[in-house]
Amino acid sequence: MANTPYPQSYYAASANAVPPRPVLQGEVETDVCVIGAGYTGLSSALFLLENGFRVTVLEAAKVGFGASGRNGGQIVNSYSRDIDVIERSVGPQQAQLLGQMAFEGGRIIRERVAKYQIQCDLKDGGVFAALNSKHMGHLESQKRLWERYGHTQLELLDERRIREVVACDNYVGGLLDMSGGHIHPLNLALGEAAAVESLGGTIYEQSAAVRIERGANPVVHTAEGKVRAKFIIVAGNAYLGNLVPELAAKSMPCGTQVITTAPLGDEVAKTLLPQDYCVEDCNYLLDYYRLTSDKRLIFGGGVVYGARDPANIEAIIRPKMLKAFPQLKNVKIDYAWTGNFLLTLSRLPQVGRLGDNIYYSQGCSGHGVTYTHLAGKVLAEALRGQAERFDAFAGLPHYPFPGGQMLRTPFAALGAWYYGLRDKFGM
Repeated sequence: MANTPYPQSYYAASANAVPPRPVLQGEVETDVCVIGAGYTGLSSALFLLENGFRVTVLEAAKVGFGASGRNGGQIVNSYSRDIDVIERSVGPQQAQLLGQMAFEGGRIIRERVAKYQIQCDLKDGGVFAALNSKHMGHLESQKRLWERYGHTQLELLDERRIREVVACDNYVGGLLDMSGGHIHPLNLALGEAAAVESLGGTIYEQSAAVRIERGANPVVHTAEGKVRAKFIIVAGNAYLGNLVPELAAKSMPCGTQVITTAPLGDEVAKTLLPQDYCVEDCNYLLDYYRLTSDKRLIFGGGVVYGARDPANIEAIIRPKMLKAFPQLKNVKIDYAWTGNFLLTLSRLPQVGRLGDNIYYSQGCSGHGVTYTHLAGKVLAEALRGQAERFDAFAGLPHYPFPGGQMLRTPFAALGAWYYGLRDKFGM
C-alpha cells in the first residue's frame, strides 16, 4: 500500500501532533463525499457538518499535503485578479457580489481558529511593498477600491513608515492591511481536520480517488474501497491529476519555492520585521516573507510552470532573500521545499457543477489561503439550495490555455518571462 509522507518542509517538522487516520477499505455511505483534505475540502466539510450533513473526506496523502500545508502562510484578501478586473469583465450585480465576498475568507479563518481553538500561530497584519512609483500608484488605487467595498483596515505607508515595519531599503512605500496576517498553514489545516472529526465527519488518508462513477447516486472509488454519496465536492486543486478531465483542460499546475532560515533569535528577527507583519512585494513574479513563531524567516517566490521540482531550491530563492536582507548573508538555510498551486488563464477561481451533484472549486492562482475558506462556505450554501453566491463565481468566464495541455507550459513561461522583464525594469 502506498504511503505518501509530507515533504521535508519547516511546516511538517513543526506540525502539531495528530492521531493516525485510517485508509478507506470497503464501502461507506454518506451525504457528501469531499475529494481532498486541503483548505477547500476541509472548509466545505466544516460548513456542511455544521448544517447537519454527513460528510466523508478522501485524501490521497495526508491532511494538508498539497498547497494548504506548503504555502507562505499569508492571509491576503481579495483574489489573484482584483475586484476592478472583475468589474470590467462581468455585470455590476455579479461584480458587487464577488466584491462583497473578497474579504470574507480571512474572517472565516479567524472564526475557525477561535471557535475550534486551533493552534496555528495566527498574527495580524500584512504589508504590500512597493518597489517603485508605479507600484505605489497601484496601491493607492487598491486602497480606494477596497474601501469602496467596505474594507477600511488599511494604511498607506510612505518611505519613512515602511522602514518602521520592514528593514529593507528597496521599498518606496507600501500598504498595510491589518485584516491580513499570517499563520502556520499546515497546523491550520490539521486543526480544521480535527474540527471536522469533532463534528462527526470522517477523514480517510492515503485514500486517493481513482474513479468517479457519475449518475443520480454517484460513487467515488479508491484502491481499496468506495464511497456512495448524494453529492461530491471535488477539491483536489493542483493535486487532482486527471480524475475529472474537463477540469484539467482549463488549468495548469505550477510550482513555487520556499526556504526557511535557521532561528535568527529575537533581536535579529525584531530588526527585520519589528511588528511581525508578513510582507509581499508588488511585482508580477512576487517575493513574500514573514517570521515564524520560533523567529526564523520564511521566504518564498518564483514560479515553475508545469510544476516541476527544481534541483536546487535554495539556489533560486536565497539570492532573492539576500536582495531584500543582505544582512542575512551568513545565515544557514534549514529547509527548502516546493509546492504546487493551480493557475487559470484568467487568474480567477473556477467554480461550478458537473451534472446535478458534482461540485468543484479550483484554480486559486497563488491566492488561495483566504479564497479556499470562502469557497467552502459558498459550496456548502449551494448544496443547501442557496446558490446566489455560488452562481456569481460559476458565471466567471474561463478559457483553455493556448495550445492546449501540450503547449500551455511554454506559453505560460513565455508570458512570465515578459512580466519578469517588466518587473526588472519597473514597467
